[in-house]
Amino acid sequence: MKELYCKVYGEVQGVFFRAFAQEEARRLRVTGFAKNLPEGVVEVVAQGEEEKLREFLAKISSGPAEAAVESVDANWGPIGPDDERFSDFAVL
Repeated sequence: MKELYCKVYGEVQGVFFRAFAQEEARRLRVTGFAKNLPEGVVEVVAQGEEEKLREFLAKISSGPAEAAVESVDANWGPIGPDDERFSDFAVL
C-alpha cells in the first residue's frame, strides 16, 4: 500500500471535481479524500495499490469535462504504522 498526496491547480472548484475524484477512487478501490482549499486548489489524499493510484492520478490529472486542470503537484510515500488509514473516499 502506498499513499499519494496531490494538490490540483486550475479551474477545479465548483466544477464537480471532488465528486469526480470520489467516483474514480471508488471505481478503483482507492481510499482517502478530496478537499477544497481556500486558495482555489483541491487537495487529494489517496491510499491503495501503486498501480491503482497511478491510474487514479491519470484520471484526476485530466478531471471532469467541466474542469480545467492546469497542473498536479503529486508526492508519493509509504503508509507508515502511525499514519491514518481511510476506509472509503470522502468529499470534504
